[in-house]
Amino acid sequence: MPTIPAAKVERWQRFRDNRNKALAAPHGWLTLTSFQWLEASPAAVELVPGLWSTDGTTAALTAVPADGLTLVQTGEAVDGTITAVLAGEESLMWVRFGGADGAQVVVELAMRGGRYAIRTRDSSSPVFTEFDGVPTYAYNPDWEVTARFEPYPEPVDVPIATANPLVDGIHRTVGEVVFTLPGSRHEFRLQAEEEKLGALTVTFHDETNGDTTDDWRKLSAPRPRPNADGTATVVLDFNRAINYPSAFTPYGTCPMPVRNNSLDIRVEAGEKLPFAPE
Repeated sequence: MPTIPAAKVERWQRFRDNRNKALAAPHGWLTLTSFQWLEASPAAVELVPGLWSTDGTTAALTAVPADGLTLVQTGEAVDGTITAVLAGEESLMWVRFGGADGAQVVVELAMRGGRYAIRTRDSSSPVFTEFDGVPTYAYNPDWEVTARFEPYPEPVDVPIATANPLVDGIHRTVGEVVFTLPGSRHEFRLQAEEEKLGALTVTFHDETNGDTTDDWRKLSAPRPRPNADGTATVVLDFNRAINYPSAFTPYGTCPMPVRNNSLDIRVEAGEKLPFAPE
């Protein structure tokens, strides 16, 4: 077996360390403890003080100082009714309460599928307090491949499902990555989304899903490099395939892959199931 270059392993380990550190951030994805839609009439909700509502355009919260709610951005106590307006798929870390410092729980206001919802992010959640890193496959350089990038003339919006059956999503496909993988003779084509500075994200299924990995994963890739012949290539390192937040919590609204983004082989690289199967 050929020796794996130490520099590649070190870069991958830095990636893993940074990934685990990001997941363990205060009030991050591992602290989600609820997802609740807001209704038209002011009403109490689970796990959070105050009365919450929306008229479809604006979200409202009514509370008294005894509820212990303060604004995340300013620390000001909520006394009376406050409102907020979000657009698209925006989120706002709006208010907080609980614990010795009054900040144990942060309430996130979110717009999902054209509706307002709140999510609680509780720093005492066992998923967060007991987290010690995501299990992964061992680094294997064979899973780093060069793909051909075939851009579309214009982005195409493809309707998709999400981890929440009540929330629909849109995959803005900018092109396809075309490549081969270890153990397979045929070419694969996966639709990609564009991120900041032209980087790509590919969300995919493979044959490890539901066995050693979550139901789907995603892979970020750098901006495709143009070639002299007018084509473009991009490196896909499946060792860096990661879980969506919905792998850690039932309260995510993470996008599923588009219909054709399925690999009919076992991609034994990247992150595994974060919890042991029951």
